[in-house]
Amino acid sequence: MNKIINFIKESYTEMTDNVTWLSFKEAQDSSVLVLVASVVFALVIGAVDFGFNEILTAFYTAY
Repeated sequence: MNKIINFIKESYTEMTDNVTWLSFKEAQDSSVLVLVASVVFALVIGAVDFGFNEILTAFYTAY
């Protein structure tokens, strides 16, 4: 039981004293960057999927 209590105490100390937390502004900026990158990536994948679909549809209707 002492090992568990010691682990919890050390974990709390690690989280409060040694971890560098982002400021709200930094977290917000990072979140916006991830959102924009995700939308761009989704649009690129969607365009490639649409292109392949059109190519394969034309190929299968030709034969």
